[in-house]
Order: sequence, then C-alpha cells, then structure tokens
Amino acid sequence: MELRHLQHFVAVAEDQHFTRAAERLLVSQSGLSASIRALERELQTPLFVRTTRRVTLTPAGRALLGEAERILAQVRSAHEAVAAVQGVLRGMLALGSEQCIAGVHVAGLLAAFRRRHPDVEICLRQAGSGALAEEVAAGRLDLAFAVRTAQEDTDQLRAVPLTSEPMTVLCHPSHRLAAAGVAVTPEDLGGEVFVDFHPDWGPRRTTDAAFAAAGVRRSVALEVNDVHSLLDLVDEDLGIAVVPRHFRHKRASLTALPVKGAGDAVYETVALLPPEQATSPAARALMGLLDTGDLTPPQELGTGALAPPQELDTGALAPPRELDTGALAPPQEGVHPS
Repeated sequence: MELRHLQHFVAVAEDQHFTRAAERLLVSQSGLSASIRALERELQTPLFVRTTRRVTLTPAGRALLGEAERILAQVRSAHEAVAAVQGVLRGMLALGSEQCIAGVHVAGLLAAFRRRHPDVEICLRQAGSGALAEEVAAGRLDLAFAVRTAQEDTDQLRAVPLTSEPMTVLCHPSHRLAAAGVAVTPEDLGGEVFVDFHPDWGPRRTTDAAFAAAGVRRSVALEVNDVHSLLDLVDEDLGIAVVPRHFRHKRASLTALPVKGAGDAVYETVALLPPEQATSPAARALMGLLDTGDLTPPQELGTGALAPPQELDTGALAPPRELDTGALAPPQEGVHPS
C-alpha cells in the first residue's frame, strides 16, 4: 500500500468528486482513478459508490478513512520531528477552537507562536467541542481548545486541563429572576424559555448535563451558533441563557445570577491532543508557550496567550447605548414611504 494511494483516497473522500480532488492534488483525473483502483484491488473491495454527480464511501471506505487519516498524520509528524531535530520547525499547525473559549487568548497565542516559528503554516478551525474532539482523534487537527466532554482520554485523544469556572444565568433586567436577585437552581428554571447554542457546543453540553442530572426538562426555543446572537436575544427578553461566568461581562445591560445545586455544572476548558507519541512538534511548541508563559510582552501582542479574567471578559460588542436601539426606528428617524 503506497502513501500516495492513501493521499488520493482521502482527497476523493473529502471532495466526494474525482475531478475536484484531482485539481486539488494537481494530478490528472485518469491518474487519480487509476490510483484508487489500485488501492481497491489491493484491499479486494470497492471503496466508493460512483455516480455521475458525486462519489460516496462504501462501508469499507468509511472504515478505511479514519485509519488513512491517522497514517498520513503520523507520516507528517515524522517529517516534522526530523526537521525539529535539525533545529527548524516547519510544516503546518492545524488548530481548532470553540468561540470565546475561557483561559486562552487564541489570537495572542498564535501571534507569539508565529514570531518564534515563522516557517510553520497556521490553520485555524472553529467548531463545537464534540466535532473538535473527533477531528483531533482522527488526526485532522494537531490540537484543539475546547470544553471537556465525555469523549476525551481515549486511545486516540487526551485532555490537558487549562481552567474552569461555574455556569451563570443571564436574563433581562425586567425578568422575574432579576427582580428576585438570588441564586437559582435548575428546578427554578424548569418552565423558562432558553436561548442556547448548538448541542455540540461545550456550554450547551455542560448545561444539558446539569439539567439532566437534576431531572429537569428544559426547552431550548432559540438555538444559535454565535455568542453575539445569544446575548442579543436575551437582551430583547426573548429568553434566558445559562452560560460560562465570563460571558456576563460581554453585555453589561443583562442581569447575571449564580447557579446553585447544579452538581457538575462547571465549564472546564481543556487542550485536546492526540497521544503523546503522536503529538506533532508544532503542537508541542504551542503547548510549550502555555506551560512556560514564554510570550512576547503584552505591549507587543496586545494581550498574553493566557488571558486574565478582564481580558477574557471583554467582548467585541458595541456599547449598550448602540445596542439599545429598537428593531423599528421611531417615525421621526425613519424614512417615510412615498
């Protein structure tokens, strides 16, 4: 089995199209087809179902894909390890991260890394914690900053704890919970309308687990994929949200209440990595910046890679007075139809 056959197989599986995969690989379509046929002959089974519009994986192809990705990732790591011994770190750092992750200022960390290793290409992907864990385990990402889930600490994945914080309820100041001004339990929130993230996001997983442990059902009527939309919806009193505590400073107009009696409702940020022997030199170098605190001074980066609470809590949102404008402009400000 040749490495180029596996590389060609993975490209076709990703693009689901021979022509597009051939263009990306800079090979002829006939050469790519021949490479896939050779791999299928060796394995004595079809790997793709071919149609006029696209190709899809057979069960055998799906079984091979994960192994092929891991083999190619290990080959890349081997090349990078040899380069590192020679004193040059090069290749690619494929990093994943959730939005507004606590404990790590991703942009500052990557800026510090680039200063030290300019020959390494940086690729960043933002996704939910579950998807990031799968990407690291499959070898498609070198590491990821995510929220601890039940998927970690397997043969293909390990989690390095970074920080943790409690969950907090955010609501509109006119909401009944804001008027009470006391800590709340999942039972207190059973009948509320919730704004929350996609089920794959770390904060959503943490909240779902806490409510399930308390035996309380909840309705997520408003599901979003970004922090700003969540805060906007709560700011319009369309629902409440249970979020990591550092979110409370991203919108000063909202009321924040602590959550009690929620058992393990703790938002824990981790670095997800492959097993020690499969960790790339680039990933080791990035983690080394976190471990040693060897960062460019704050005035050069704007912030350190390990962000203190006040830096994490600063949201890139407009001041409240700009957000308080209603969705419908007052008559004197609007343009009257002719």
